[in-house]
Amino acid sequence: MSTPRDDDALSWGGDDDPTLDVGEKHAATPPASAEREEEAAPIEPLQPAATPVTRHPEPSPSESIAVDESEDPDAAHAAPLGNVGLVGIGMVAATFLLFAIGWLLAGLRLNGLGLPIPSVTVIALTIGAALAPLVWFVAVLALTRSWRTWQRFLLLIVGIVLLVPWPFLSLGAFA
Repeated sequence: MSTPRDDDALSWGGDDDPTLDVGEKHAATPPASAEREEEAAPIEPLQPAATPVTRHPEPSPSESIAVDESEDPDAAHAAPLGNVGLVGIGMVAATFLLFAIGWLLAGLRLNGLGLPIPSVTVIALTIGAALAPLVWFVAVLALTRSWRTWQRFLLLIVGIVLLVPWPFLSLGAFA
């Protein structure tokens, strides 16, 4: 047999707060004897039931943001990135960052080889080549916000293929 003091350990202050209800509770059908007891009991005024509070409502597909189809037909199909999309974007961003570092190292190595090109030109081209992967990544993300996720990733992968630091790969890291 438990005492009220023991029951206090199993509850939290404010458990009976109606605003904390997560959903509706479905009660089982009461037995016939309980129905008879309710009929005999005096009728008490009912209090209005509290509506369940949704802390973070998820928009349903029918409640999605209304977009005028004449302005941008693909904007209605764009959805926020999920966890997999965010991890994929992070991996692509890391790849572009490594490519920028590769272009920078390759340009510095080419500058030290004594090519018949002025060093100012080599430095300017090295800076431009090092910024190209970063600019591509930011431009794709900024300009394709309303596009579908697979289209955005397709453009990012095209950038990965186009912006591979070939001089770094051909010269080697420590050649």
